[in-house]
Amino acid sequence: MVDTIGEAAGAVWQFLNANGEASVNKITTETGLGKNEVQRAIGWLAKEDKLNIEMKGRVETLSLK
Repeated sequence: MVDTIGEAAGAVWQFLNANGEASVNKITTETGLGKNEVQRAIGWLAKEDKLNIEMKGRVETLSLK
């Protein structure tokens, strides 16, 4: 399970690195990861202090630090 979460975190990091700021829904759609996988990846990256998480209106957006 930890390997799977790490791989998902890598995919999310690579997506944000290539595309910049994005919503959780866009990351889920564009990466092909499931919503739960993306949420776990966000937790992993947040714990490592790699993400900026902002609310823009009602949309949560993510970007790399």
